[in-house]
Amino acid sequence: MSDRVTTLLAAMTLEEKTAQLVGYWLDQNGVVAPMQGEMAAAQQGTTLTDVTRHGLGQYTRVYGTRPVEPDERAAWLWAEQRRLKRETRLGIPALVHEECLTGLAAWKAATFPTPLAWGASFDPELVEHVGAVIGRSMRELGVHQGLAPVLDVVRDPRWGRVDECIGEDPYLVGTVGTAYVRGVQSAGVDATLKHFLGYSASRAGRNHAPVHAGPREVADVFLPPFEMALVDGGARSVMNSYAEVDGVPVAADPALLTDLLRDRLGFDGTVVADYFSVAFLEVMHGVARDRGEAAATALAAGIDVELPTGDAYLAPLVERVRSGLVDEALVDRAVLRVLRQKERLGLLDPDVFEDEPPTGVDLDSPEHRALARRLAAESLVLLSNDGVLPLDGGAAAPVSPTPGADLQGPVAVIGPNAHRAEALQGCYSFANHVLATHTGLEAGFAIPTVLEAMQDALGSDTVRYARGAEVEGEDRAGFAEAVAVARESSVAVVVVGDQAGLFGRGTVGEGNDSESLDLPGVQRELVEAVVATGTPTVVVLLTGRPYAIGWALDGDQPKPAAVVQAFFPGEEGGTAIADLLTGAAAPSGRLPVSLPRSAGAQPYSYLHPRLGGPSDVTATDSTPVRPFGYGLTWTSFAYEDLTVDGTASTDGALTASVTVRNTGDRDGVEVVQLYGHDPHASITRPVAQLLGYARVAVAAGECVTVRFDVPVQRFAFTDRAMRKVVEPGDVEVWVASDAAASRPGGPVETGGIVASGDGPVRHEFPRSATDRAVVRLTGAVHEVTLADRRTVTWTTV
Repeated sequence: MSDRVTTLLAAMTLEEKTAQLVGYWLDQNGVVAPMQGEMAAAQQGTTLTDVTRHGLGQYTRVYGTRPVEPDERAAWLWAEQRRLKRETRLGIPALVHEECLTGLAAWKAATFPTPLAWGASFDPELVEHVGAVIGRSMRELGVHQGLAPVLDVVRDPRWGRVDECIGEDPYLVGTVGTAYVRGVQSAGVDATLKHFLGYSASRAGRNHAPVHAGPREVADVFLPPFEMALVDGGARSVMNSYAEVDGVPVAADPALLTDLLRDRLGFDGTVVADYFSVAFLEVMHGVARDRGEAAATALAAGIDVELPTGDAYLAPLVERVRSGLVDEALVDRAVLRVLRQKERLGLLDPDVFEDEPPTGVDLDSPEHRALARRLAAESLVLLSNDGVLPLDGGAAAPVSPTPGADLQGPVAVIGPNAHRAEALQGCYSFANHVLATHTGLEAGFAIPTVLEAMQDALGSDTVRYARGAEVEGEDRAGFAEAVAVARESSVAVVVVGDQAGLFGRGTVGEGNDSESLDLPGVQRELVEAVVATGTPTVVVLLTGRPYAIGWALDGDQPKPAAVVQAFFPGEEGGTAIADLLTGAAAPSGRLPVSLPRSAGAQPYSYLHPRLGGPSDVTATDSTPVRPFGYGLTWTSFAYEDLTVDGTASTDGALTASVTVRNTGDRDGVEVVQLYGHDPHASITRPVAQLLGYARVAVAAGECVTVRFDVPVQRFAFTDRAMRKVVEPGDVEVWVASDAAASRPGGPVETGGIVASGDGPVRHEFPRSATDRAVVRLTGAVHEVTLADRRTVTWTTV
């Protein structure tokens, strides 16, 4: 700890200390946080000078609460920071935080794919690049802390915040989330991990519902992504979860926020409160009698900074300290952490903000757009294809697609999400988070819709459009036009799905939980009406959660010729979709979440023990219609010659290598997935567990060898004594194209059916898997420590 920090703390009054522990929300325009209208009333009628008379810890969302010109706002912010230095007794500038889940949430800033799309890419390196360019935008505007990434592991797709999450596998979430942390922090902006801990397990997928997760599930499912981002990524801030776990609100739980986070994981940064969660200890959880007791409880638990305002940590906390009910040492502990953070970010330097504020800031540069397009392209998941894709795009396709539809007539682009830019963006995009309450105001950057991108790719004269229906509601009046347009076309592309929004403003997003996993409104009926015309139909799903669409993929009924899943792919998503459909790009995304069979089968995770899957002792079937890791491309791959070390120490590593052969006639990218299973352990284990993965480009007819170096601690679990251990014994290891493609007794293949007669050629897409190799883990039971928490590495030969 520096002398500057300790000297500052010694000079502070109690009011100056508590002022460093709160945020101030300058502009509250529209509802962008739970119970914002009720909770923020205390700020009304106060002036900025009065609010900051003792200093200020943070400014809440200077750029991200209402549309502001970046240059003008930066000029205001620089002047305000200089005022804080000049007019407050200690001269400490405020830290500025913003949302950055899909890019900087500010007007005219680039919008990247939503985190569920990051997971679908299986490409941490690309996500790190995206994080870096987002971080640079933030730092340029004087923002110091970003409230991302979300490391909650998806447990129930009915939960509205699924689109903010990366996936259902802790290792995938941890590796991709850690990469984003590294990217953002490389630009000098602190990333904030959220929501610590267990938030996504809310009962029945309802936001803020109680969590009934046992300590083992918390330790083995929800904790690992945070552990990776802290230990491997060096994350500098953590945000608490709104949840109450087994009756204890996280904001009031020192066992999680201090004993686990700080003492065991070694975190020494700042813990910030999710918006209003300190006050929620009183008004929602009922574990505090008033704001003062809420402040005392949260501070003791380990929350350093109250966001977005100072409802509890200002006057109520001061009163508690002065009356002797709260030890001032707890205040000092939090203030020291805040001052250390400000010092590291340069906010205590004497010349900070003495330079001129930035002008001409480009928040949507060619680099932003190139990365957005690449990530969008890598995230698109081809779920089915009977040979209709790729379409014959003529000049748009660098290689004449074979097979594919020969476009002898117009292409119909139909559906409620075909020509809406908002449909490409997630809940925490500025458009859906803020602009939804500013009707008529443009996004401030280019975001071509799927319709516009298809017109660019195929020519405006070739593309016909009909909306058909809305995302929500029962209006079928547009069906007739959609059917007519489809009948006149050689191919119909039907774009359906979600509208992201907040607290009832949409079909998915924070507060928009769902009792059903059917497509909203009458969209399924629209798809079925178009399919019934006999025109080959391609369905594009623009969604923030996986839906129950088995009807579109399987069975004997007429169904779409191809289905593409896009998880809110961002500003270049429309172009990326057009590239895929026309063959200018090949699909390479894989499902980061299982595709559910029904809402009644939830919650479900591929990480289930034997009793968590289908069996003959129950009449219900939880098997997803497409498994975690699933995705097709224009070619096919085969896995050969799996070689695995026969033995490994419980405190060591194992090596696995496999040959990946492109058995088709087109180049492609395969996401090679290494799985494992512990068939006999002291507690039940998942039937399959992702041990590692690698994106590998393989030319047509060629093969590459992929080698994985896997720490044996990937098999670790929390035992009956609540120790994280690796047990000796035999484990199984195999390589597969998804979590369900394993062949202990032979190959597993699914896909299209080869049609006979004069119909379109339907191509099989094998789901490749190797036979399982057995590895004997030798030695004693090994208790895993932080030093063991190594990540998987892979190389290609």
